[in-house]
Amino acid sequence: MKVLVATEKPFAAVAVDGIRDEVEKAGHVMALLEKYTDKQQLLDAVADADALIIRSDKVDKDVLDAAAKLKIVVRAGAGYDNVDLAEATAHGVVVENTPGQNSNAVAELVFGMAVFMARNAFNGKAGTELKGKRLGIHAFGQVGRNVARIAKGFGMEVSALDPYCPDEVMVEAGVKPVHSVEELYRDNEYVSLHIPATAETRGSVGLELVSLMPKGGVLINTARKEVIDEASLKKALEQRPDLKYVADVAPDAADEFREAFAERVFFTPKKMGAQTAEANINAGLAAARQIVAFFRDGDTRFRVNK
Repeated sequence: MKVLVATEKPFAAVAVDGIRDEVEKAGHVMALLEKYTDKQQLLDAVADADALIIRSDKVDKDVLDAAAKLKIVVRAGAGYDNVDLAEATAHGVVVENTPGQNSNAVAELVFGMAVFMARNAFNGKAGTELKGKRLGIHAFGQVGRNVARIAKGFGMEVSALDPYCPDEVMVEAGVKPVHSVEELYRDNEYVSLHIPATAETRGSVGLELVSLMPKGGVLINTARKEVIDEASLKKALEQRPDLKYVADVAPDAADEFREAFAERVFFTPKKMGAQTAEANINAGLAAARQIVAFFRDGDTRFRVNK
């Protein structure tokens, strides 16, 4: 089988070597397409591929139409909204992600951002400490659980909202379960977003929720920009000069936010959550192993399409 690794933003070289080793050990062939600048390059490369490993690369109908032999796509990372799941299903292609491999990297970034905002973007003026502050985690998946673990080290009080996670899992992690989104925002000086971008969550965070936050509230978004209602969030920041917003996913109107709110907002230049050597390697190797298991055993335990 031919396994294509197609990454506009490449894996670390050591990750590529590890993927190649996993693939070739199992008797398959690996092809590599890195730093491509035109979609046609991807369409040409995928034409004879049986499997595809991607990062943030888009797999849409055009790609699937061009990939007549394709049987499986693995997104090296947790999010998979860059893959058209309905089209993949229609083409008989299994789509998988690699949950948990980037979780610690994203969680650590949350606290880099939290400290940055608590210390007023390091502008030399007196800031505040995280110890004793309340942190609300919006979705208690792999990233949220790592956020909770690190927050405990800072001495923060932690609560979380996740209707898909049993209360006892949170309690075991030393986290207080909450059961309404309003309570989560109302009761925490810091709220960290980890919800996926779905029909239910897109545009769900804005004025109504953020305005509930206590004085000095900080909203941290390492999830997806689509979950934010940008116009509504701008209103919240205008009405509440004490609020701050920091994100690993710059809003479409990033320049407007910066101009209007200066040091009260900060956005990374590119999505940085998973950009560590460790996460890069872990996700790439997991993707390769999942493809090997798929062809060897028909294993689809990480499948995300129907």
